[in-house]
Amino acid sequence: MRLLIPALLVAASGANAQVVNDYPTEARADYVFGCMAVNGQTREALTKCSCSIDVIASILPYENYTEAETVLSITRLRSERTAVLRNAPGAKNAVVDLRRAQAEAEIRCF
Repeated sequence: MRLLIPALLVAASGANAQVVNDYPTEARADYVFGCMAVNGQTREALTKCSCSIDVIASILPYENYTEAETVLSITRLRSERTAVLRNAPGAKNAVVDLRRAQAEAEIRCF
């Protein structure tokens, strides 16, 4: 997986060169608050979590991020209604892209 991430970064960096900061401050803050809840309420966690959302934002456009987050929140609800979304190829791809961006953020920031 580590070998795929640099290729993803190169491809994404060219596509996102114009849109470096398309994440609203509120979305970044929500991510950092959630990250700090998991990693501790320390200055070090703040630094690492802020770095993490910055890396994710540099790889994944905000629209794709919100799509993946929506898919993840809906699929946590286990029902017949959410099964269609869980199995939709576009939804799976959105989540895979988010997971790759998160993995890269983990490598760079933590």
